[in-house]
Amino acid sequence: MARDTRERITTAAATLFRRQGYTGTGLQQIAAESQTRVGSIYHFFTGGKDALTAEVVRTGGAAYGAMVGRILANGPDDPVDALGAMFEQAAVDLAATDYADACPIATIALEVASTNEPLRIATAEVFENWLQGLTAFCHQIVDDPAGARDLAVAVLVTLEGAFILARAARDPEPLLAAGRSVERLAAAVRTGSADINGTP
Repeated sequence: MARDTRERITTAAATLFRRQGYTGTGLQQIAAESQTRVGSIYHFFTGGKDALTAEVVRTGGAAYGAMVGRILANGPDDPVDALGAMFEQAAVDLAATDYADACPIATIALEVASTNEPLRIATAEVFENWLQGLTAFCHQIVDDPAGARDLAVAVLVTLEGAFILARAARDPEPLLAAGRSVERLAAAVRTGSADINGTP
């Protein structure tokens, strides 16, 4: 029973943070959404909203990273095509939520980066974990470790930026266009016609 209550709280908080941000979400709303009481939130998260947010960042980040990993693993055999398919799936998923649910971490990260050091660190750790997973995948495209890391960074920042444009426009095209651009970049890096490290 206690585990169910805790999961309801974290699930409700994660959904609300994705849709309306950290600042725009209060404990009363989280309690209502999770069908609990504010006192129950403090029971499980004695540090209050920040402790709950940190838990959401860690668990939500891990779950999202694992989902992306499954999409890439189950996508086209060609890793370049698989990257494009990841963007296509992101476009489908975002449209299915009426452009409400995008990246579970970016919304929080943008708000807390300059104001809440523990939460900034928590979001940075999630992004780093995602980059490590993407870097391992990008090794299928480029052998050089630094090149694989740089390509992974390019993929992640392109995805995050495309989420913002797609939500603002309420249109999946920014994600689809970003996916096509990432495919072209990855293909060029693989053939050597583009140097991801930028060296002469």
